[in-house]
Amino acid sequence: MLQTDERSLQVIFSAALAALISYLGVVAIPVTVLMAAMIIDYVTGMAAAWHNKKLSSKKGLSGIIKKISYLALVCVGMGVDWLIYSGLKQVGIIDLNYTIFFGLLVTIWLIINELISILENLGSIGVPLPMFLIKIVKRLKVTTENITESESEKHD
Repeated sequence: MLQTDERSLQVIFSAALAALISYLGVVAIPVTVLMAAMIIDYVTGMAAAWHNKKLSSKKGLSGIIKKISYLALVCVGMGVDWLIYSGLKQVGIIDLNYTIFFGLLVTIWLIINELISILENLGSIGVPLPMFLIKIVKRLKVTTENITESESEKHD
């Protein structure tokens, strides 16, 4: 049976996680997928570095900083969404039908980058990769970048 302190810790953790998911809303699942992809990419990257005898603590730390920066980039995208939706709507300049676009788009773009990196890491280890999977993931990246460019041009 759990101790009272452990139960309290579980309740606090559960409440904090529920609040975070509620705050993120639509972006909660893609951010969770991004975090999982970042962990898999980090692990496969370290495995590839070990396999190729290029393992370095400096590169490992750099990878962690890069992953944390990805989450900061998602926050920037969500900040842009908030500015556009909330800020401009309140002064009556613009009224959009969406509340989250850029944050979601940045998250999806980062997930695709992580998937490409995972495939590269696995290929570096010597895992046989199906060519159709490589083509699909790279096509998703191009499609996402095209959507970003077309949306950017609409707002210019």
